[in-house]
Amino acid sequence: MDMGDGFPRLLREWRQKRRWSQLDLALTSGVSQRHISFLESARANPSRAMILQLSEALEVPLRERNLWLTAAGFAPLYRMRTLDDPQMVQVMGAVRMMLAAHEPYPALALDRAWNVLVANRPFEALAALLGEDIWERVGGGSRNLMRLFFHPQGIRPFVTNWAAVGPLLWQRAVREAHELAGADMQAVLDSLAPFQEPETLWAASDTALLPVVPFTLGLGEQRISLFAVIATFGTAQDVTTDELRIETLFPADAGTEALFREMALPPEVTYLPQ
Repeated sequence: MDMGDGFPRLLREWRQKRRWSQLDLALTSGVSQRHISFLESARANPSRAMILQLSEALEVPLRERNLWLTAAGFAPLYRMRTLDDPQMVQVMGAVRMMLAAHEPYPALALDRAWNVLVANRPFEALAALLGEDIWERVGGGSRNLMRLFFHPQGIRPFVTNWAAVGPLLWQRAVREAHELAGADMQAVLDSLAPFQEPETLWAASDTALLPVVPFTLGLGEQRISLFAVIATFGTAQDVTTDELRIETLFPADAGTEALFREMALPPEVTYLPQ
């Protein structure tokens, strides 16, 4: 293997992605700057332990750590289990518990490309307000939150404060695609970019006075205003778990809170993940 086009390139790219100098990485990882220089120039070959040490310091996602190991000639370490894998039972149980406990407000679990993996009943009810065929209209072959927001047939025409929330949401996705090396998210962004106006991609209106920026929907006579809180697993050692994002949506005003409480299903109804 040409190490110059393998591990050294990945190490250098991730260090630059974090905007760190070799000295910054040395101080954080406990590896000498000289050795880091040798690794990046392929004058030294990394051990498996060294790869894990440097990738931990750079907070490299587990999927990418596997690429580092493979590029250096080692076997991948981290498995990518499916959601129905027996070893994922406790993880998915925790996810479903969080989503159910958040009712009567919407909540959902996403992968790193913002595909909806699991959603609670209020989220499904909210999506249904946009039309039973909403996911077919935005296309893409999966229930993707970015496509829901940024496809011309999606939620955008109903968002009354689009100038504020659209650019913030787009830049968050761009940042995640860059920082997490999300090729799948980048593909979603590339497919949606032609539909966007420049001010959506690059500019946001002045929202400095707000503690958070909610997105506000106008659906007929109903006005729904929500903001999101994101949670992740802090000790993930599996690629799928590492990439799970749990988004819980909270009412941003009293009217929205009352609306979702009125829409709530009876507590005795069993929660069914989608």
